[in-house]
Amino acid sequence: MKHDIHEEKILILDFGSQYTQLIARRVRELNVYCEIHPFNMPLKQVREFAPGGIVLSGGPSSVYDEGSPVCDPGVLSLKVPKLGGG
Repeated sequence: MKHDIHEEKILILDFGSQYTQLIARRVRELNVYCEIHPFNMPLKQVREFAPGGIVLSGGPSSVYDEGSPVCDPGVLSLKVPKLGGG
């Protein structure tokens, strides 16, 4: 039986990391479907995508910088594994 790559989905939220595309490539090399979306993707759309896990790509801004990008806090409350990168 052939593996359906859409069976497992990873959502990558892009905070501007120069490695975002590399992260997606590595996930896809594992035969796991993934999509890259901006960090401010609305929570409703995240839920509709129904990811099995979420990768926060990191970016050039420090989380301590004023005005640094943030995702909807509801994303962090979802009951799926999350991975944050630098």
